[in-house]
Amino acid sequence: MNGNIACCGADCALCGFLGSICAGCNALCGRVFHAPKGKACPIYDCCKNQNGYRSCGECARLPCDIIMNTRDPSLSEEAFLQSVAERVRRLKGENHHGV
Repeated sequence: MNGNIACCGADCALCGFLGSICAGCNALCGRVFHAPKGKACPIYDCCKNQNGYRSCGECARLPCDIIMNTRDPSLSEEAFLQSVAERVRRLKGENHHGV
């Protein structure tokens, strides 16, 4: 998987915080700036730590309740749902190619 693609399908390279206050989900083992202090993001924790997946694209429940409940509060409902759909497409596309 591309090193900038987080297990949830987010592209860290598109995030304005990458390099300034965040090194990216993969580099930080999910302990990104928006996660609870000292803990991994709940999506990363479920995907990598609890299930041992390379990405959420390996999970039959994608998009699950954890993804649907972990959202940027600045996004409208429409923008959030569009973001989830884009991440799912990214993950399924990478899995389809054997990544």
